[in-house]
Amino acid sequence: MKIAIPSSDKSGLDSEIFLHFGRCPFYTIVDTESDKVEVLTNTSVHFGGEFDPPNLLSKAGIEGLVCSDIGTKAIRLFDDLGIEIFIGAGGTVEEALAAWKEGKLQKPAGEYTCEGHRDEKGEQ
Repeated sequence: MKIAIPSSDKSGLDSEIFLHFGRCPFYTIVDTESDKVEVLTNTSVHFGGEFDPPNLLSKAGIEGLVCSDIGTKAIRLFDDLGIEIFIGAGGTVEEALAAWKEGKLQKPAGEYTCEGHRDEKGEQ
């Protein structure tokens, strides 16, 4: 499986996870079958590009996203593209990948949204 993890820098497995997946400067891409690691610069619409983050990752062949948290709109976009989402990751990319491999991360369910996408009343 080819997994993307939002990253704060280009240091691959040693990079810290960036908490807002769509606005991260980079995505560390890990192919879990070959253990190949590459870093993709985030050139989505947040940075003047032409694709939203889910479509940018889909065009890179991503099959899964491992992240800290995610909003409902993004969940729908990833779902439409057939990309699985795993939330609850923290620390470095390597630590997040280990948590995913150990089954410690979860999939968002229901009308889930991350705290960063709620207003002061707690609404989306």
